[in-house]
Amino acid sequence: MLASAQAAPPLVTADPVDDVSSQDRPVRIDVGRFEPRAVTPGAMVTVTGTLTNTGSTPIGDLSVRLQRGQVLTTRDELAAVGRDPDPATAVPAAFQDVPGDLDPGDALDFSYTIPADELRLDRNGVYPVLLNVNGAVDGDELRRVGELPTFLVQQPVLPASRTAVGWLWPLTERTHRGPSGTFLDDGLADAIADGGRLDRALAVIERLPGSTAPGSTQTVPAVPVALAVDPALVEELTLMAAGPYPVGDAEDAGKGTGAAAAYLDRLAAVAAVHPVVALSYGDVDADSLDAAGLSDVIVRSLPGSPKGTAQDPPPDSGQDGADETFPPADATGAVPPEAGADDTAAGARILADALDVEPRTDLAWAADGTLRPGTLLTLQSGGVDRVVLSSAGLTDGEAAVGLSGSRAAAHTTLTTATGPVEALVADPTLGDIVGTAEQAAGGARMAEQRYLAELAVLSLQAPAGTEQTVLVAPPRNVDAGPEGAGAMMADTAGLPWLRPSGPDELFGGPSTPAGELAAPAEAVALEAAGMADVVAAVGLRDDLAGAVVGDADTALQAYDAATSRATSVAWRTDPEGFRGGAQSLRAAMERLRGKVTLLAPADGTYSLGSSDAPLVLTVRNDLPIAIDVKLEVSTRGTRGLSIADIGTQTLAPGQRTTLQVPTQVRQSGGFAVSAQLTTPDGGPLGDRISLQVKSTAYGSISLMITIGSALLLGLLFLRRLVNFVLRRRRAAAAAPEERAPEGMAGLQPPNRSPV
Repeated sequence: MLASAQAAPPLVTADPVDDVSSQDRPVRIDVGRFEPRAVTPGAMVTVTGTLTNTGSTPIGDLSVRLQRGQVLTTRDELAAVGRDPDPATAVPAAFQDVPGDLDPGDALDFSYTIPADELRLDRNGVYPVLLNVNGAVDGDELRRVGELPTFLVQQPVLPASRTAVGWLWPLTERTHRGPSGTFLDDGLADAIADGGRLDRALAVIERLPGSTAPGSTQTVPAVPVALAVDPALVEELTLMAAGPYPVGDAEDAGKGTGAAAAYLDRLAAVAAVHPVVALSYGDVDADSLDAAGLSDVIVRSLPGSPKGTAQDPPPDSGQDGADETFPPADATGAVPPEAGADDTAAGARILADALDVEPRTDLAWAADGTLRPGTLLTLQSGGVDRVVLSSAGLTDGEAAVGLSGSRAAAHTTLTTATGPVEALVADPTLGDIVGTAEQAAGGARMAEQRYLAELAVLSLQAPAGTEQTVLVAPPRNVDAGPEGAGAMMADTAGLPWLRPSGPDELFGGPSTPAGELAAPAEAVALEAAGMADVVAAVGLRDDLAGAVVGDADTALQAYDAATSRATSVAWRTDPEGFRGGAQSLRAAMERLRGKVTLLAPADGTYSLGSSDAPLVLTVRNDLPIAIDVKLEVSTRGTRGLSIADIGTQTLAPGQRTTLQVPTQVRQSGGFAVSAQLTTPDGGPLGDRISLQVKSTAYGSISLMITIGSALLLGLLFLRRLVNFVLRRRRAAAAAPEERAPEGMAGLQPPNRSPV
């Protein structure tokens, strides 16, 4: 440590060539070596790398130097420099020539070395420095043609306090499968291939230094890194590794079988020595789902809840992700609960089977570090009692990461209506530095130096004898390799003022109040139009679940898995892709419901042979599970034909069934009838059919009219008959009297005397 009594250096004015710092910088500086990581008295500062001319004009007379700014000793001061950069001109060193000229597009190697004492690092702290490149553009006067800001770190030889650093490393990937489970593209094969994003992310962990305990021959990682793994990713890799797989409509088009098998072996080897945290299946966007009222989707994706059934293909289904995947049903077609599940959620089981580990399932890592209060309650109901948030996700999160106050403590406690929840507060600044290390200006080594500067000020500002605790959790789509993130992890074990830690130790460490859940400054969620399709798809799913005979969550787990994959946080950055996936999800649920339907008569007509003949309708269930349905039949008008309600009917799987619907015909003729199968809750299944029902039988009214007419006709006939008989009788009685005047012969005289 340098003597603290040394006078502070006066502010040095920039020399004339620095006055043109506002001009374009056509030289890009890439640093391969920047040593030492932490300066000690008498050290030599060495910088090597390349200079590249990105302009269109030759550059000559190149020279390079370091110049430093004022010392920083707190996290808040370092953050202020990020907002308003220090021009780093307090102490400039001398320029050193770089041999050679730079034509447009060309690159030159450079090397720069000076004693640290020339920069007059008068006390422990973090010093902003600027790597300044001068040159003559096209023979013009010298000016600054390139610059690269970074930091020098000076720490005590015997640190008064240390910082414990924990790591949560994501292994996730946007799904490459559609709602039916088939691969839409072969992008995952590219991600795991040599040099792919996931290949490099795993290589970071594989190349960490190890150590051997005294008396042991087993090497253990020097830095314990918790691996946050998406079960849906491992499931996709398992399907790829099983053999040739289709991509789109092309059979056996997938090229990643060998790479997937190798990647799974590598991942299993890493998981054997590092703790594994199971993310939700598909890494669902829990906040977006909660905001849309879809908390059940969250629970079905959780790796530690007995209700966490999302998996595709289902276990023992004998299928490979093809359309209409269902778990085996019993002899009646009913779907029993998952056999042998013993309350193990699907997500945990996927990781256990593929990686031979028992993953942690009680810890939820919030996407972007924020959680809605309702989301947290849903997670608790699914077995989560620990969460990882960002400092931006808490009302006083800056205290947890050392931006306010002198101590950083990653552990805090949240209070909810159902009980306390332990939380770790991830440092968003460190996470972003790690996640973008390979894209940092100057290269990954410069990102590493900024990482060390952040941790150095934390150690410096802490009270003597105390220990800071920090959690580094880079973004889910971390794009970093061993040169950047891997080097930062190794620094944790290699520098005396840092030490590695793990989540369990951090949870058991000191706690600091960090406030309550805070809404993000800018709401980040899945795109609204796509969420509307997801809501509709889940509504269709829930209505169909009410028709399933047996365990509906088990029966529909492949479709629940599709919903989880379609609502992953990865889609936040691809709203167009999310909309397309959500529309496909809704269409898949509509097709599924269309597998149960009524079949219309070939000619669209149906004849009834009697007044109480049943209406016989044929239904088809193309699903491999039994379904309860209702039949909704209506007629245009109700005077001539009435149809009874047959109640709930059970359709056997994969069969056609005839339903006999009692009818009552009150008059002959034709009737317009429409029929629709529905779920027990009234949701339509298949298509509505229309048919013409014809009847030549007498209905009750017609029969009464006919009988009445016959009786009336009989009465009229009887009346005429009686009248006819009476007339004949009267005619017979009157006949003799009417014939006497024509002749009296043959008639007897009257029986009396005329006198």
